[in-house]
Amino acid sequence: MRDTLPLLDLTDFPAIRRQALDTLQVNLGYMCNMKCVHCHVAAGPHRTEMMDDDNLALITRVLAARKLDTLDLTGGAPEMHPRFRELVVAARRQGVTVIDRCNLTILFEPGHETLADFLAEQQVEIVASLPCYEIDNVDRQRGKGTFNKSIAALQQLNKLGYGRPGSGLVLNLVYNPQGPTLPPEQQGLEAAYRRELMEHFDIRFNQLFALANMPIKRFGDYLITKRQFHDYLRLLKDNFSAANLPGLMCRNLVSVDWQGYLYDCDFNQQLGLRLPTDGKGKEQEQDPPHLRDLLHRELEGQPIRVAEHCYGCTAGQGSSCGGALHDES
Repeated sequence: MRDTLPLLDLTDFPAIRRQALDTLQVNLGYMCNMKCVHCHVAAGPHRTEMMDDDNLALITRVLAARKLDTLDLTGGAPEMHPRFRELVVAARRQGVTVIDRCNLTILFEPGHETLADFLAEQQVEIVASLPCYEIDNVDRQRGKGTFNKSIAALQQLNKLGYGRPGSGLVLNLVYNPQGPTLPPEQQGLEAAYRRELMEHFDIRFNQLFALANMPIKRFGDYLITKRQFHDYLRLLKDNFSAANLPGLMCRNLVSVDWQGYLYDCDFNQQLGLRLPTDGKGKEQEQDPPHLRDLLHRELEGQPIRVAEHCYGCTAGQGSSCGGALHDES
């Protein structure tokens, strides 16, 4: 259904190129204990895709060979990969910062009862989804009972030191709009989160990341069903801001799928838009870029592949894996 829709004209989107690589963002698989409406990966309990041992070994080799700063682990629920903990330990031994993009409810799944303690012991940075500080909004977007589990998980993490000054344990939260709108100004929203979570639940955190929903996979299908797909794309494009271009995550990050193939970002990954190989921003049919290529291939200066969803990262205050790209206040 999605393939029958005409794309927006992208001829006016600025050409962007890569800077020095510092972050490896790895999707360990699409299995997840949840099935959120806004999920751009279409993850869920029924998904079986998982990264194999050969590619897992390549991750640690690439981190060492390229002297990368950060390993950013995502999914699905990345913690559901049976070798998640081994990978974290191996990366931390190399002095690499590890980020776990955590849905919080995973902490209460069978077999994951010691996950919070493990993350704290390894000083893993947690980026946790909490699309609102009100129960109705969260449960509507992520499923009934999710809010209460998320609050309990945050309280557990706080007890371990996460989000507390001087602990060295970073806990960042992620906000997503409920529908086809731009996220509100991040700084003001963060202040509201701090006030509400502290007053009602005694919860502390480091930062709030306000992210725009991307019109792909499950959220894209939702927009199509509601006949809002083109209107949302137009909203993104009409709010394009050139001020966001220097901070785009794709300039310093490479995204790796569960099979080890490379992409400019996680969103390109979900659309099957692999890393360009011809030096002109296009993919060649044979020998698509793979994790093993990073052992000897330089990416700095290479073109970044763009498509209509790129306006999601450049609209308004901007949106990246680290939240807003500039202050609109």
